[in-house]
This record gives sequence, structure tokens and C-alpha cells, in this order.
Amino acid sequence: MISRRLRSGEKAARVAAGAALAAAGAAAIGLGRSTGWLAAFGAGPAGDRRERILRSPQFDGKRFRNPIPTHTIRGHDVLETLRLQLTAGPERYPARAIPVVPRSAADFAAPPASGLRLTWLGHASALVEIDGRRLLVDPVWSERVSPSSAVGPRRFFAPPLALDGLPELDAVLVSHDHYDHLDMQTVQALARRPAAFVVPLGVGAHLERWGVAPGRIRELDWNESARFGDVAVTATPARHFSGRGLTDRDRTLWSSFVIAGPRHRVFYSGDSGDFDGFRRVGREHGPFDASLMSVGAYGPTWPDVHMLPEDLVRAHTELQADLFLPVHWATFNLAFHAWNEPVERASAEARVRGVRIAVPRPGESLEPSAAAAAAAADWWRTL
Repeated sequence: MISRRLRSGEKAARVAAGAALAAAGAAAIGLGRSTGWLAAFGAGPAGDRRERILRSPQFDGKRFRNPIPTHTIRGHDVLETLRLQLTAGPERYPARAIPVVPRSAADFAAPPASGLRLTWLGHASALVEIDGRRLLVDPVWSERVSPSSAVGPRRFFAPPLALDGLPELDAVLVSHDHYDHLDMQTVQALARRPAAFVVPLGVGAHLERWGVAPGRIRELDWNESARFGDVAVTATPARHFSGRGLTDRDRTLWSSFVIAGPRHRVFYSGDSGDFDGFRRVGREHGPFDASLMSVGAYGPTWPDVHMLPEDLVRAHTELQADLFLPVHWATFNLAFHAWNEPVERASAEARVRGVRIAVPRPGESLEPSAAAAAAAADWWRTL
């Protein structure tokens, strides 16, 4: 279901469709002197990895496909997109510093009393401690989400937890290969730790180029799982797209994730447009203690690959999930809406639907069974 709200700004939004592509192109032009920018584009799948892709029901012989027909972002109207990027209003940035809760490994020495603790670290990055296991989701620690350290969307705040301060991890989960979810420098740092990497088909080629040993990479097609003791991670369908350069569109898969232990279950949406997959995931894998839903970076030009906050709250109910935890906002300027609009809209819709929602500050941990007391109420409205 695509809301009529999307169509109200359609004329202006048509020019924004190439925003992500334009950022990557701008980063690549004239920035060859930036150390490592070429490596940041990753590598294409080959060998056994390519053979697995060719056998995937999601692959049509050239590209991965979405569950239903989907219009993805195109590279047209780039000049007008760049003009809007430069002239859009200041509401896309917080007027004051976002309150960050500094963390260290010592904060995670004791296991969560309930067995489930979620820590939002900014954008889509989150630490999930579930039934004795620790999983890090879509980790991005770099200053910019771009192939270049000089160009591209810049962080609003420093990560609340240093990479070398992370507690021991069982696995790192990556939902797809876009720069705001898969960051080369972060992967290279995590490659020095013993954790496994769980990624959709094809994404392992990027990781190998950046120094992750092949034996630590577990590539999944939709509905395939990897296990870490009693905790299973299952790649579930999403409606999105992939690519890190100008010629690799949809050559790797994208996914959402179900994280299921013997006592608790968590769903992470990754990036997705609207489709009936949430209802199917809820029926096959739910109910969930919590859902981590990507509420930001939506726009009228990409309604098929990012959802409105109201539709995500509805999807949360279809998942049969208890606590709604919004992610993918308040960290980078990736769209033309106000920086805090996604959580305002999600909170309003949650009240209408009677959905329990918690909005932690970056670095703040919560246990879903006691989330109401854990998150500072409406902190974003003071900025």
C-alpha cells in the first residue's frame, strides 16, 4: 500500500531519484587521490559464489529481483537533485547536538537480566544481545557513507561506542551492500576480530576484498539460516535493491533478518519498500519481542524501496511484534525530509494503533520487557 502522502510532492521528488547514485558518482569524480576509495566499491561475485547466485530463485540470470515489480532509484535529473541537496532547508539537520550515551565494553560485561537487550548505535547499526549471543547489525562507524572520505553524507554525531570498545561478538549481520549499511573501514576493523559475517548472496565478495577470511563468511539466500549455538539468523525477503558503483546494480542480494533464540525473537527490516512479506514473516517466524524498523530516508521518488513511517508501524503489527524500535534515522542526511520527521510520524501512528514504541538515544540500551523506563521520552523534540 503506497500512501497518498507520497504523491503530494511528486514533482519535486522526481528530481531526487538519483540522489544515492549522484553521491557515489560525485565521490568517484576527481577523488582518486583519496586512499582506498577504489577498494570501497568492493568486488563482484565469482567462482563458487557466482554459481550459488545463478541457482537462486531470486536471480533472473542477470540481476536479483524483488518479490513484486519494483521501481528503483534511477540516475536521471542528477543536476536538479544536486541543486536540491545544496538548497534544501536547514530542518534536515538538528539545530543542537544529538544527545549520545557514551558506552564501553564494560557496559556489556553483565548479560541482560531478561535475556534480550538492544542497543541502538546510530543509523541502522545496533547491538543485539539475545539468549547468550551477541550480534552486531549493519555496522557503520565511518564519518561519511560514501566511497570517499571527502564527499558524501556526514555523521551528525560520533559513534557512542568505539570499534575497539565493542564486546566480543558472535556474528556481524549485513542486510545489503549500500554504503550506509556496509562500510569498508568498519569491516576491515571487524575483520581483526573472530566474529562470523552473515550476509545476503554475493555480498561476501566485498568482504573478501577487504580482508575477511572466506571461512568466516556465511552467505544466505532468502529463507536460509546460519546458527550460533541456540540462536538462528534467517535471511528473509525485503523489497529493495543493491549496488556500490555505476555498473553493479542488483548483482548482490538484499534481505531482512529474523534473529531467533530459544526464548526471544527479534526482526530487523533492513531497507524495504512495502509488500506482503511482513505478514508472511510474522506468520512463519513470529511473534517477535521487538522489531527494528528502518523509518528514515523515504521520499516520493522511491516509494517502492523505502516505506513511510506509518506503513512501517502497520508492518510491525503484521509481524506480530511487541516493541517497535525505529532505526535508520537521525545519523546521516539521506533524504529531503526533516531529520526528526520519521520518528515523529512513527510515534504518532504507534499511538493511533496502540503499538508500544521506544526511541532510545544513540548508545542507549533497552530490554524490551522494560523498554518504557529505559528510553528518554521524546528527546528529539528538544533539539
